[in-house]
Amino acid sequence: MRIIIPMAGMGKRMRPHTLVTPKPLIEFAGKPMVHHIVEELANTCHEKIEEIAFIIGRFGAEAEKSLLKVAENLGAKGSIYYQDEPMGTAHAVLCAAESLKGKVIVGFADTLFKGSFELDESMDSVIWVQQVEDPRPFGVVKLNDQGLITDFVEKPQEFVSDLAIIGIYYFHDGENLRSELQYLIDNDLKEKGEFQITNALENMKSKGLKFAPGKVNEWLDCGNKNATVSTHARWLELNPKTNTIGENIEQENSVIIQPCFIGKNVKISGSVIGPHVSISDGTEIHNSVVVNSIVQKNTRIQNSVIGNSMIGSSAHIHLKKLEFSMGDFSVLNQE
Repeated sequence: MRIIIPMAGMGKRMRPHTLVTPKPLIEFAGKPMVHHIVEELANTCHEKIEEIAFIIGRFGAEAEKSLLKVAENLGAKGSIYYQDEPMGTAHAVLCAAESLKGKVIVGFADTLFKGSFELDESMDSVIWVQQVEDPRPFGVVKLNDQGLITDFVEKPQEFVSDLAIIGIYYFHDGENLRSELQYLIDNDLKEKGEFQITNALENMKSKGLKFAPGKVNEWLDCGNKNATVSTHARWLELNPKTNTIGENIEQENSVIIQPCFIGKNVKISGSVIGPHVSISDGTEIHNSVVVNSIVQKNTRIQNSVIGNSMIGSSAHIHLKKLEFSMGDFSVLNQE
């Protein structure tokens, strides 16, 4: 089995966090987002992973080294491919053409999920879907009476189905997928100005290939800051083993309310941390309250109340320590 991870997008909706760090490499619960995705795919597909191929932009040597380490940690060969121009999902996957062989799972690095993958060997492909209230921003599928996929529709503006494709696909024949993707490129077959994987799937289906829908227990969005903070909180709840306190922690007159992840060499004094907080290595927090937030490495927070937030690496938040002399029935309201 090979896993293909397209992740070349610029992550504009996550700025300023993606100005320095590519979105899939933003950390929470002790690992980059893409590490959580790949680990979940590897742990749930019940087959040995031979190779993990990452399709990226020009992220730099350190980012590439980090991705190859992710594959190594899962006992797989790591490969790096580049997509220099955003030309759609089909084009992104085809950038890893050399790795499209044998059984292949394609997982786009935009969402996290929880579920067990059952690969139906009688099917040519499994497309994982989730029922959504508003299907317009998604590719969707239609099913027949036997529960097989009959149609793929990209971002329908009129209702055709509420089963959204979550961005995880299994293909029994990677070479055939490569051929169908190449056909779109060679014939300049675009939809909404881009080469869409749903068009390749439609072509494959018209040739008699069988597609089954797969379901996940939870589908968690990481598209923007608020969605990522919410997903992070749910991820800590779903993965109690990640709720850890790292080595060399200095904790003084403080309370940590689980679920939380605290990295190595963190200093906490006079503070309340949690619930639903990740603090990466080397960060210091003093005289503060931090809830429902993600704090990256080597950051310093003092005299602050922080919630529903993402704070990058080597940031400094130092607010004034307030001192009061307030009489009876007084009200202080800062919004």
